[in-house]
Amino acid sequence: MAIGSGLGAQLGIAAEVTYGSYVAPSKFVEFTKAGLQLKKTTAQSAGIAAGRLLPLGSRRVVTQRQASGGLGLEVTTKHMGLLLQTLMGTTVTPVQQGATSAYLQTHTLADTAGKSLSVQVGMPLTTGTVVRKNFLGCKITSGEFSCGVGEMLVSTFEFDSKNVEETSALAAASYPAMSVFHFGQMALKVGTYGAEVAADGIRKVSIKVERPQATERFYAGADGLKAEPITNDQIKITGTIEMDYVSPALDDLHTSDAGTSLVWEFVGNNIAGAFDETFRIVLPEVHFDDAPPTVDGPDVIKPTLTFTAVYDGTNQPRIEYMSSDVTL
Repeated sequence: MAIGSGLGAQLGIAAEVTYGSYVAPSKFVEFTKAGLQLKKTTAQSAGIAAGRLLPLGSRRVVTQRQASGGLGLEVTTKHMGLLLQTLMGTTVTPVQQGATSAYLQTHTLADTAGKSLSVQVGMPLTTGTVVRKNFLGCKITSGEFSCGVGEMLVSTFEFDSKNVEETSALAAASYPAMSVFHFGQMALKVGTYGAEVAADGIRKVSIKVERPQATERFYAGADGLKAEPITNDQIKITGTIEMDYVSPALDDLHTSDAGTSLVWEFVGNNIAGAFDETFRIVLPEVHFDDAPPTVDGPDVIKPTLTFTAVYDGTNQPRIEYMSSDVTL
């Protein structure tokens, strides 16, 4: 029996072969919050019959089913690949580095057609019995990463889901030994693409990838369930940088509106040889939107700059993830 609270919860994920068709979890992630919920649309008959004072229960119908919600978790040194692939879109196979136990995943920005997850959430009753909720056809509509002074690197993913069922068996959760990325491993680099240099004075960084999709594709003949969402607008990648005013370099980029390549990376423990646990976001061209520094009093000047990523004409944004995971 599980603990009869959130401490007994579990969350497993698997890549789907067909959108909305359940696949048993292949990876289990350690999460801080799981907010996926069923959303149903109902209709109630308003027919009048002599003497009837309430709507007739037998004429209440469910016309649509879907689900949505967020998942919060620390970015760990294993088991992040499926989430990153579903966010970024490219089909990724980890590449072994030399003859070592290190494997590099390169998640390059692409369309997410065909990329969906089955997400199983195990929710304990107070008795310790775990209720399984299987969210099918989970498409990631946004992913955000954030880390500041004294913090771990954390992430939030927002999902749109086709349906929920509670019949497929609860999988047995298992977790490998792994660590987390944190501020002590963080660097922010800017400059010419491929030759970026570390910026000084950085206190906090966050980057968000938003993937607009047509999520209301409900058609006749589908039992009130949606077709797979499709991209219906340009992707938006934005971020914020909180810093002490140690150098005017980023402020100068705001003033000139010149583009720069931006690399945000975390380099952790050694895996083998020259290869370390790594999480890295590469944005080949960003522009700083606001806000330039101001003097608000006697304290150190602490500007917060926002930026937007654009296409440099050659190189797509990507997330690089080095771990000992042989598969996603």
